[in-house]
Amino acid sequence: MLRLALALSLLPAAAQAAEIWVTNEKDDTISVIDIDTLEVTRTIPTGERPRGITFSHDYSVVYICASDSDSVQVMDPETGEILHDLPSGEDPEQFVLHPDNKHLYIANEDDAITTVVDVESRSVVAQINVGIEPEGMAVSPDGALAITTSETTNMAHWIDTETREIVANTLVDSRPRHAEFTEDGAELWVSAEIGGTVTIFDVESKAEKAKIDFEIKGVHPDKVQPVGFEFAEGDTHAFVALGPANHVAVVNMETYEVEEYILVGRRVWHMAFSPDKSQLFTTNGVSGDVTVIDVASREAIKSIKVGRYPWGAALRP
Repeated sequence: MLRLALALSLLPAAAQAAEIWVTNEKDDTISVIDIDTLEVTRTIPTGERPRGITFSHDYSVVYICASDSDSVQVMDPETGEILHDLPSGEDPEQFVLHPDNKHLYIANEDDAITTVVDVESRSVVAQINVGIEPEGMAVSPDGALAITTSETTNMAHWIDTETREIVANTLVDSRPRHAEFTEDGAELWVSAEIGGTVTIFDVESKAEKAKIDFEIKGVHPDKVQPVGFEFAEGDTHAFVALGPANHVAVVNMETYEVEEYILVGRRVWHMAFSPDKSQLFTTNGVSGDVTVIDVASREAIKSIKVGRYPWGAALRP
């Protein structure tokens, strides 16, 4: 028995399955989806109206924008315990963690500011005036630039992370919601929900490079509202959530042409990839579920019921 116990103790521990963490805006919870089983394994309580969610770069903690609690909550992902709150400014909606793993850039929708928080000292180190109703946040791969999109001002604000000052403002179409830099940092993509477009900027010149429109047969143009998007491996394709159009567009990132539309749940908001980017998980606010897309076949393969009004999604590998 002793030898058997010793042999078992020397066996490698079972690897933890990767997870997708989904914020449920109206339930004040997070649904945790096991990527292997495609089932919800945990439901974790949060502060009021959780929306944005992101992990630290070492995945030791998870940050949650509890918008109606006016805080960014820091959670232990193992236990689901809220460790502490960070000073976030009012109504934090989206945020982005700088490559230094130390500074969070937070969009404060009600105050027209971007708040920069040091997560180690738990203190506000800067507040930057931006346009009205800021929402989207992005940071360049080299950490030199942060972007805030302002929904009512219809602008992307380019922030120098060294000086924490705005160095440029670029117009986009109506109600910009989400922003992302490409892997090489050469392009910035910004979605415009009411404008129905995604604009691509050349980062060096900050000039508009291309604009993508969407047209789905049988769907009224007013319902085509781009929100979140994710880039496939190697930045070959962008997957764009089209809100109440209930579809995800597949965009060729070289030609900027839409290749396909994938039907998902109702009012698709945001997305997260599996670790190998073979599967894409979409949060569908109105239908209260997550659609799993097989990236290779570009087909929806499963719908997973979560909480009410799922909004944000983040991978825990």
